[in-house]
Amino acid sequence: MNTLSIIKILLPLITSFFIGLVIFPYIISYLTNLKMWKKKSVEKTIDGREAIISNKLHNDENKNTPRSGGLGVILSVLLCVLIFRLLPVIDTNNFTLGVNMLSRSQTWMPIIAMLLGGIIGFIDDYAVSHDMGKYIGKGLDLKYRIIGVAIIGVLASYWLFFKNDISSLYLPILGNINIGYWFLLFAMFVYVFIYSGGVIDGVDGLSGGVFAVMFTSYGVVSIIHYQNDIAALCFSVAGALLAFLWFNIPPAQIFLSESGTTSLTVLLTTVAFYTDSIWLLPVIALPLILTSMSVIIQLLSKKFRNGKKVFLVAPIHHHFEALGYAKHNVAMKYWIFSFICGLTGVVLAAI
Repeated sequence: MNTLSIIKILLPLITSFFIGLVIFPYIISYLTNLKMWKKKSVEKTIDGREAIISNKLHNDENKNTPRSGGLGVILSVLLCVLIFRLLPVIDTNNFTLGVNMLSRSQTWMPIIAMLLGGIIGFIDDYAVSHDMGKYIGKGLDLKYRIIGVAIIGVLASYWLFFKNDISSLYLPILGNINIGYWFLLFAMFVYVFIYSGGVIDGVDGLSGGVFAVMFTSYGVVSIIHYQNDIAALCFSVAGALLAFLWFNIPPAQIFLSESGTTSLTVLLTTVAFYTDSIWLLPVIALPLILTSMSVIIQLLSKKFRNGKKVFLVAPIHHHFEALGYAKHNVAMKYWIFSFICGLTGVVLAAI
């Protein structure tokens, strides 16, 4: 890898980080003026039972902390991409041409997926903040969010299938397995499942750190696969997330919320498909998967075991809170676990 390639990959991280530090105070002010905070705590769990422990752990309606921090992450990434795209227009030379990360074959669809996910998430954040909707959190109905994510999955996989002629999955030892049109259905399932891991956003500093590690890991995986444009995009997302984390560590000034988790989960899944490393997603995104599975296990346990619970409260990070762990303790241990998962994924990709 030459010097220009290294600059192209790492400079977006630094750029998006400083862009984020500049714009997040304005984002926080804007969202505060919109009163974008949760007015009511969740009174019932997803299965309709009274959320006694959750109400004790969280009183977000009294904090007036704005939601939709994902808007700042998305905007930081877009501005970073735009800057490096405009440089060749201002002055054409090897450097300006080399740092442009916007390409049809690698980054168009991931960016589009991120934007569409952000729109779906913001609609939910706005609905929650203004006490709209019919479901327990007074936001966009879960089924509509799932449908929206599934549609994004279909669009992204359609692009891969028909535009990039990709219809196979790589599995270690077995190699490439062509699954034909089943590729579209499989992709839709993966998008929805990884999206469900967005419930990890529930403790100050937790989701920002975990997502930053995951995108950094996939950035390295992209380098291994010689996809430098995707690598640059991943590192720009990581930089934007670090800027968000600057304002999200306790006491949080802004929450990532659905606009962040939806956009980031669909982007992460798109990157996994584009780098033909979907098999690494269960490793690198293991914190998301375990968090989602804790909710599923809890629901199944209560349904089939006469209301008995496996965890004091789900998702599992709230279980640790209920056990008495401080929020910052839970968040930082998640960061450590995420780092190990990400590093493991990178090692597996390099073997």
